[in-house]
Amino acid sequence: MSSRTLRRRLHHGDVDGKRHEHLETSGLDALSEPLLADDDCMGNKKICTLEDLWDDERKKAQIHWTFLFSNLIAQWAQWLATIVLGSGSLVGRLLALPSISQTVQNNRMLPPSLGPLQEERLRYLRQRLEVPFDGSKPEHQDALKQLWKLAYPGRELPSLKSELWKEMGWQGSDPSTDFRGGGLISLENLIFFAKKYPESFQRLLLKQDGCRAEWEYPFAVAGINISFMLTQMLDLQTGYPSSLSGIRFLELLEEDELAFDNLYCIAFQIMDAQWLARRATYMEFNDVLKSTRTQLERELALEDISSVKDLPAYSMLR
Repeated sequence: MSSRTLRRRLHHGDVDGKRHEHLETSGLDALSEPLLADDDCMGNKKICTLEDLWDDERKKAQIHWTFLFSNLIAQWAQWLATIVLGSGSLVGRLLALPSISQTVQNNRMLPPSLGPLQEERLRYLRQRLEVPFDGSKPEHQDALKQLWKLAYPGRELPSLKSELWKEMGWQGSDPSTDFRGGGLISLENLIFFAKKYPESFQRLLLKQDGCRAEWEYPFAVAGINISFMLTQMLDLQTGYPSSLSGIRFLELLEEDELAFDNLYCIAFQIMDAQWLARRATYMEFNDVLKSTRTQLERELALEDISSVKDLPAYSMLR
């Protein structure tokens, strides 16, 4: 079988690597659950021995006493700040600050108070996230056609069901079946990428950088996965973001109403760079996506980031 045949076959398989032999299964079948499963879930189930249970009980007891001791220290510091040093002194104010255990719980942070502009932009972004792709709607069909024209300028536009769509990295002849939980925003992200950073878009679409694998990731379906990954990473599903990345994103959203779309383009570029650096193949796509998320989280945590363009990875876009 030639490498060309392998590449075309890949465009039919699942991105998450679970059922790559099945040519018609969508890579987003599991979007109702976390896309990136823990590695522990991939191996054989662990048999719990009596010793394991004792270890668990000891760990729980240790955590319990640590928690009580932390609260005792925090209460003592509060009393010392108020009674002994006085709440008006500098030292008193420092000791009166909430303890870390009060501010962060289970890697979550208290959501910040948002300004009117942030509230409006976050509400609009959530509205976009809630719109499913509907292949029967003319406006959604037009968006899909627009993506083709941006991807292949000068080429004849195929029908909405055509084998030619596989060249873009859709899994079958009907792209609408690949969206599922991805929603319309994942298509909007691809269109934004093609319009805002056409050179980077074309390089990734045509796999022009580096030494590529025999089994390449399908471009379009990978884009849908990136949109979904960002939604999870930024904690945009319900309520206000309370993860560090989500809170930092709200700050970026105040400066740029299209911060999500711009961050998507950066994520796609990081993903491809990670793919090449790891010399990854089709079955490793989920690992590459995890590495992409980790790098984005680290860059969002940098102190001197006030806009998307301040992220180090932004320099890769052209």
